[in-house]
Amino acid sequence: MAEAKMKELRSDIDELNELLKLAKRKKVQDVLSLEARKLETEWINLKEANSAKSTDVEALPAASTAAPKRYQIKLNGYGWDQSDKYIKVFVTLKNVQSLPKEQVYCTLTEKSMQLHVENLDNKDYVLLINKLLEPINVGESHWKIKTDMVVIFLAKSRPNVKWSHMTEVEKKFEDQRSNRFKPSDDIDKSKDPQESIMSLMKNMYETGDDEMKRMISKAWYEGQNKKKTDTLDL
Repeated sequence: MAEAKMKELRSDIDELNELLKLAKRKKVQDVLSLEARKLETEWINLKEANSAKSTDVEALPAASTAAPKRYQIKLNGYGWDQSDKYIKVFVTLKNVQSLPKEQVYCTLTEKSMQLHVENLDNKDYVLLINKLLEPINVGESHWKIKTDMVVIFLAKSRPNVKWSHMTEVEKKFEDQRSNRFKPSDDIDKSKDPQESIMSLMKNMYETGDDEMKRMISKAWYEGQNKKKTDTLDL
């Protein structure tokens, strides 16, 4: 199984290298080069793992030189801001500036971004943001590594258009929450409005994706803090 996977990876690496020779645009060359290096690393890791399995069990001292296992950590927290041309995403990671540039990269589409930070203190970090509110221009987007931070510059496909939210999910949640508080003649007067709101949020949390759950948790946390503040003001 491992040998078949290694063979498949090697074929992919060879083909990427061939495409790299044909590519003329620097951005395309960078993307192909990064992907080739990523697959090369995966191939080497598989090769080393396969070699370790075939080693005699009595060769215990060699185990002490093996690289420690790396863990992937899914990031959820980030900050963002915008200018006329860019959506700027700020991701805080201590000592990220110590990594080689090729270990910090983004995978972008018109409606999503995924940040990869490889082997930072023996951990791999991933931040995925799906369903961006507006499409982005992948070719004009880029990222920078700063002290303890990565800043991703997502180029707006429609410059000068202000984003009200980062994602479609956030906007949908905010709209649903706002509509829920609008007065309506159809409201059942016998029901507790607070109970209806909690029931709606519970349903949205149970059926929503990770981004929706993050937004609901944030709204609940802010609501609890507001209650405490209002009580203190009284």
